[in-house]
Amino acid sequence: MKRLILLFITLFFTLIFYSCAGAASAEEYFSIGMAYFDLGKYDEAEKWLTRARQANRTMVASTYNLGRLAYETGRYEDAARHFESILRRDRNNVHALRAAAYARIMSGDIEAAERHYAKLLEIIPESADSGYNHALVLFAMKRYAEAETVLERFPIALLENNDNLLLYARVRAALNKVEAIDHFAAWLETNSSVKVRYEYGQTLEKHEFYARALAEFRKAYTDSTAASADPKRNEISFAIAKVLLIADGTSSDGIAELRKAVSEGFNNISAVEGLTARVSASNREAIRTIVTGMRQTASASETNP
Repeated sequence: MKRLILLFITLFFTLIFYSCAGAASAEEYFSIGMAYFDLGKYDEAEKWLTRARQANRTMVASTYNLGRLAYETGRYEDAARHFESILRRDRNNVHALRAAAYARIMSGDIEAAERHYAKLLEIIPESADSGYNHALVLFAMKRYAEAETVLERFPIALLENNDNLLLYARVRAALNKVEAIDHFAAWLETNSSVKVRYEYGQTLEKHEFYARALAEFRKAYTDSTAASADPKRNEISFAIAKVLLIADGTSSDGIAELRKAVSEGFNNISAVEGLTARVSASNREAIRTIVTGMRQTASASETNP
């Protein structure tokens, strides 16, 4: 509160002084704009910073803060354009590169964000934070091998930073590398997440560690709540059923778990149908019966939305 009052007082006397003294300088425009920024009065801040940007000596600082202002108000494309206009003059401006990358992620242009992070790592190759962000963008672009290479440039971060370790596990899982199992396990030793445990179970299943996968899926189901959106409880139930039926095609427990998943709302018919190739004749018939019921429910939902 004291800071807010001081800002109001400073702004008040600054405006009074400039109105009496005549035209303000670019630095003074910048100061007024930043005072309004700090007060959260973004329309006024933008007006004064735009004036300050006209002068060479305050152009970069004003443009950067206009970008911050646009970012704060959710205009991510505008924010990126402001930051990138600085880069056209100074392509090695680290602050503008970071800000442009964040803004491009928020605007949905991950290709542009990737280019900015790649440039950042050219300038500051020791930056583990920039490395993580670059790898994260590469992961989103499904360029998994490149993401792995970037993360491995920072071995200390992989050992000591949970975010880096989890991303590394996900990258290596996407590359179908069995080592991902150890990375997920290491992360879960000190962290808790239903989503990550579910991913861990999926990785174990993919590499045919069925007993361990089943244990992780059951733990994920126990820890989840009805409100969980990702993954849903019915998705975890289906994962349990799938492991049971893959491990033992005659499993009655697998059919019971599958019925439970459907009763909880699991509605991926093609995923259920995909199980028929892995089970006994009796279970195959049971799955077909379940699929028939799912189709009837889906048809009824379409008729009575």
